Amino acid sequence: MRTPKGTLEIRGAKTHNLQNVDVDVDIPLKVLVVVTGVAGSGKSSLIHGSIPAGAGVVSVDQTPIRGSRRSNPATYTGLLDPIRTAFAKANGVKPALFSANSEGACPACNGAGVIYTDLAMSVTEATAFFGAGEARTLGAHAILRNLDDVGLGYISLGQPLTTLSGGERQRLKLAMHMSEKGGTYVLDEPTAGLHLADVEHLLGLLDRLVESGKSVIVIEHHQAVVAHADWIIDLGPGAGHDGGRVVFEGTPAALVAARSTLTGQHLAAYVGAV
Repeated sequence: MRTPKGTLEIRGAKTHNLQNVDVDVDIPLKVLVVVTGVAGSGKSSLIHGSIPAGAGVVSVDQTPIRGSRRSNPATYTGLLDPIRTAFAKANGVKPALFSANSEGACPACNGAGVIYTDLAMSVTEATAFFGAGEARTLGAHAILRNLDDVGLGYISLGQPLTTLSGGERQRLKLAMHMSEKGGTYVLDEPTAGLHLADVEHLLGLLDRLVESGKSVIVIEHHQAVVAHADWIIDLGPGAGHDGGRVVFEGTPAALVAARSTLTGQHLAAYVGAV
């Protein structure tokens, strides 16, 4: 287990069904913390309602991403900017000529009409393409590597954002924030819609974030993520009026040994099965 370096104190949380959580809830920093509990137990209320947004805190959720019908992962992440610059340099022209919204747009429809071409290359293909050879573009490759690291290697760069699932949107946002200097990352159920193999990929990413000096707080019920945590904060014992209390704080091993909560019982069964 990794050793925490400092704590983030939560005192007197009362958002939604939280019943005055003033039992010294200290979130360890510089480790992977998983906040768990049954649905409706107050996990999101505790974290989102108690950790102030601002400098140093990066909150990544699954809410829809604003944009036009032409918005896609390439436009959202800013990937096209270094690519346009590279194309412009290679051809001795302005970057604007490679934009569908300015000088490079179709003169008949300004880039939004019937004549419409998506950049359909996948993230994995683009990572290799812009990572070596004559097409090597460092700025683009860094963005693509982040997209691949969060498990989005299979999506098309031109895929409309409206077609992405909640989990895919969240991982796209995470990729956007990975290069920032924020010290604390908050993720709300990032395993939503993920295949088991991709969950393992996600755990590796969370480990890399922690090892790079970040504090990672994950609101999650997936047993693989819970078992992987350095520290667990379990809410319950039930949902709604029966929830809103911290029923356990400690390591996964201690939670399994105690089996005093529903999460502990399920985690014990999962660990035994694995």
